[in-house]
Order: sequence, then structure tokens, then C-alpha cells
Amino acid sequence: MGNRIKGKVKKKSIKAAKHSGMGSKRKLSRMGKNQGKNLSGLDATFIGRSKVLRKLQISLKDFRRLCILKGVYPREPRGRAPSNRKGQTYYHRKDMMAIAHEPVLHKFREFASFMKHVRKAAGRNEKDEAKRMHATEAPTYTLHHLVRERYPRFDDALNDLDDALTLVFLFAALPCEKDIRSKVVNKAKSLAGSWAAYCATTSSITKSFVSVKGVYVEAYINQSTLRWIVPHSFTQTMPDEVDYKVMLTFFEFHETLLSFVLFKLYNQLGLRYPLPITDVGGEGTGNTSTVIATNLNAMKSAMSGTTSSVIDSINKRERSTKKDNDDKDDNVQNKEQQHTSKKARKLMSTVGAALTNIKEDDDNNGEDEDDENVEVAGPLKAALESMEDENLREVSGLVLDEEATKRKRLFAGFTFFLSREIPRGYIELVCLSYGGRVGWESSDSSITASDPSITHHIVDRPKVPKDLLSKFANKREFIQPQWILDCANFMFLLPVSRYSIGAELPPHLSPWVDDEEEGYKPAYAEEIERLKNGDPLVEDDDEDDEVDKKNVSDDDDDDDVDEVVVEEKAKKAEIESAKESEAMAKVMMSRKATRLYNRMQHGIAQKQSNVDELRKRRREIEEQKKETLKKSKK
Repeated sequence: MGNRIKGKVKKKSIKAAKHSGMGSKRKLSRMGKNQGKNLSGLDATFIGRSKVLRKLQISLKDFRRLCILKGVYPREPRGRAPSNRKGQTYYHRKDMMAIAHEPVLHKFREFASFMKHVRKAAGRNEKDEAKRMHATEAPTYTLHHLVRERYPRFDDALNDLDDALTLVFLFAALPCEKDIRSKVVNKAKSLAGSWAAYCATTSSITKSFVSVKGVYVEAYINQSTLRWIVPHSFTQTMPDEVDYKVMLTFFEFHETLLSFVLFKLYNQLGLRYPLPITDVGGEGTGNTSTVIATNLNAMKSAMSGTTSSVIDSINKRERSTKKDNDDKDDNVQNKEQQHTSKKARKLMSTVGAALTNIKEDDDNNGEDEDDENVEVAGPLKAALESMEDENLREVSGLVLDEEATKRKRLFAGFTFFLSREIPRGYIELVCLSYGGRVGWESSDSSITASDPSITHHIVDRPKVPKDLLSKFANKREFIQPQWILDCANFMFLLPVSRYSIGAELPPHLSPWVDDEEEGYKPAYAEEIERLKNGDPLVEDDDEDDEVDKKNVSDDDDDDDVDEVVVEEKAKKAEIESAKESEAMAKVMMSRKATRLYNRMQHGIAQKQSNVDELRKRRREIEEQKKETLKKSKK
């Protein structure tokens, strides 16, 4: 035993840890509590997909649908993988907790249980009973709460509508094959038609561009810019490697979202959604262009019905006031007229003021008959333009903003007739959005080919048919469909000679490319800019020719030669001084700033090389055109 006293704790070695002699409470206060497994770090934050399926007790197909509907996507952990398992799909635990309490999950479980009873009935050879159960007793669910949950405000839903519109227009163009049923396609056509009818009525279409993928269309609605793709009107191929069930799940959510947005937008116009399509003699099925025209007719009739109901209520009120106040009939009528024609009086007052100004100018002109340059039509013109703007802004009770009124004025008074080879969908949408009238070769068109009001006949053929050319050669313009899109993009009526039938079309420029930012402006954009400014058109010369013209000098005039030499020397001196200052600044930079500067210069040089390549192609094309012109003249 040695010197050790009985009952006394043996002292720890000097090499032992400091906290080894502490009690359990003091250790817990200093060192913290030992966490259990999967309760801290990455293991507590992320969870694998297989573990989620075991906890939720659902199939992989239902789990994918739930993630799409809830807007939950896999997460990639930073650093090491949880539990050192690489190559797995991980989700955030909070997202999985939200899915676990989702009401749609319970509906999926009810449907799985219901299908067991259906299969049992089918196994007992009770096929009629199985069909009846599947048709009447199947559990149903709605996604309204998910839309409200993901988009608490209307602006949020409107800003996130690009993908929904693209998918809806895609399904509207797909055939009923494989997993895509006719019910889904018809619903997509109905939604696309309702959306296009709203955009055409409110003049919301701002830009459009035809590309290989489809037609890009942009609309400005409630201070939000939306952009979607309309597929070309060709026979769509259905590739086998595409998972159409995933696409259908996305469509299921986007259908509900777009229905909510359309209900709100139609409600702002004083209309109910969906519109009664059957009341106007149309149907919700058929071609997409037919559905758009049907929805447009339904919207026009609904809006005219709204205004007529308001007029009827006013008339009823007038009759009641006449019966009650026989003695004060004249005063009541004056008040009612003042109430109902407030805007008309305002416009007439502007016209009256303009006419009085003209009268005063005429009186002054009587004193001095020699002054013939006095502008007397200015006030009247401004008043008449204001009346025209008011008429354009008020379309069946709809008040348009300033930009929409400008768009509505572009094709105002024009009537377009589309030949049968023209894709009606987006062409009709653009024409109507910019104030034009549209007809086509069909029995459901209100405008026939022989209508004298037609101003532009849209044809996409090498030649105009002889019967049309002989009848309407000097009565209407025969143009290609690109003219409509280019005029709408540039907000300017371009010359129709460049877009005549059989002519080589000018380049179809994208309206979303910023020429100043890119550092290169196409030749046709420069030509349109000169047309807008009213400058005469001048044929573009090559840049080399322009440089040669600048350097051309008269041999007989020595002064001009001296001036050119002095200017060249001054330019070289400026370039050399700029290079020297740049080199000195680069020497004074730190290593980090030097790397950043080199990256910037690399990006600038790459951008300049792209611009040089575009200019080179432009020169080659112009040279080829000149050579073809020379050969044709010979």
C-alpha cells in the first residue's frame, strides 16, 4: 500500500489531461454535450434520397411529383459528402419535413390504397365494377394551396410565368401520342388562346423574333416583362428519350398557376374567367389559331356586353328620375348629360380652344395679309391627336397606358389578309396587338380575300398568284410576313419595297441585342435609324474605301498633303503616349490588380475580335453583292 491513505482518491499522472480530474457537470459546461449520430454537421443538414423514400413510405414516382409540385430540388453539399458517401442525391432536411406534412402526399397514399381495391376487383374478373370505381370513387386533389404557398403575391406569380407560358404553348402544339392525352392538349390550347386574346386586346406584345427553336415573344403586363417561345407550326416529333411524365407534372402545376393569373388579369378588365366560349358559337378545341380567334371573339362580345349593361343601367336610372321629378326635368337631364359625357366635353373644349386660337390668328392675318407663314393648324392638330389618342386608349371600356397606345397606333387603319401558307398564330397576335385587323382564308374569317378594306396581303410564296395580282395590283400591298415583325420591333413603318414578294429579305435583327454594348451595329439597323431620323438613304461603302477617301489628297495642293501628314503624326503620338501611360500604371499595380486587369483586357480583346469578324463578314457579303450586280449588268 505504501504511503497511500485509505479512502483518498489517487492523484492523476502529470501527463494526464487537465479536465480528467473534473466532475461530470464541470466537464459538460467546459467541453459541451456529445452529439449523437446524424444530429450535427452535414449529416444533420442533408439527407439521401433513398432514406427519404423509406421515411415517407412513397414510391420514387410520387416523390418526384411531390418535389416538382412543391418546388423542391436536390442540394449539393459543399466540401465533403455526408457520411462520406459520394455520388448520391441529397436533399435538405427542412424541405423533406415540409413534404412530410403536405396534404397532397396523403392524397397520393389514398390513391395507392384505392388502386389496390381496383386491382382486386379486376383480379376477381369484375371489370365493370373496377371501371366504375376508377371513374367515380378515385381520390382527387387540387394545387391551389401550393400556388398560394409558392407565390404569396400576384407580382411574384406574374414574374415567374415565363416557363409556364413556354410549356403551355409547347403542349398546345404537340400531337396526342404516348403519355400525352387529348384532354391535356385541349386544355393547353384553351390556356394559350385565353392568354393570346388578353395580350392582343391590351396591346401587350412589345417584341418578337423568329428563330430556329421557335418564335420568341415578349409582353409587358402590369410592369412585368414576360418572354416565351411559340413553336413553329410544323408536325412535332416525339423523341423517345424524353420523360413525358415529368413534363406532365410540370404542366399540372403550370396549368393551375396560369389559370390563377388569367383569372386576376381578366378580373381587372371586368370580365370573368373562363369566358363562355360556347355563347359565341366557337369551340375550345381545334387548331391553336382557331382557339385564339374564338377567345378573341368571346372577349370582344363580353366587353361589349359589359358596356351595354352599364348603358342599360344608366337608362333605367334616367327613366326613374324622370318619373320622380317631372317638374325639374330639364335640370336633371343637364346633370345626367354632364355626368355621362364628361370626357367628350373635355375633348370638345380642347378643339374649341384650338379653333379660337385659329380664329385669332386669322384676325391677325387680316391685318397683315402678306404674312403667309403663320402656323394656324397646330392647335387644331394637337386637339385632334388627343381625341385620337382617347379613342385608341378606350377600347370597349379598356383604358390603355401611353406605350400601349403608341403600339395600338402603329397598324391602326390597316387590314391584313393572311394567305393559307402563313402561320396564323403569332402573326395574328402581333397584328392585333398593334392595332390592325386580320383576315384569313377560311370560312370562320370575317374578312374575305376580295374585301376592299384590305391594305396588306401577306404572302409567303415566290410569286403572287395571277388572279390576285390582276384584281388587286394597285389596291393593296403584297408583302412577306417579316415586314410585320420588323415594323413592330422598330415601332416604325418600314418601306414595303424591301419586303415585296420574291425579293431578298433584309436581315431579321434580334430586338434584344444592344448594339452599343456589343460595339457593332448592323448595316440594316443603321439604315432604319436613318429612316427614323428622316435622312436620305446612302449606299454603304466599305470601311477600306472610307479610309482611302480620308487619305485621298490633291497632288497639286501641297497644303492638304501637309495637313494629312500632321494629323497622322498627332494620332501616332497620342497612341504611343497612351501605351506608355498604360505600361507605367501596370507597373504600379499589385499582383491581384494586375490579374484582374489582364482578365478585363482579355475580355475586351475577345469582344473586339468578334466585332472584327462581323465586319469582315459584312465586307465579304457586300463584295459578293457587287460582283453579282456586275455580272447581271453584263
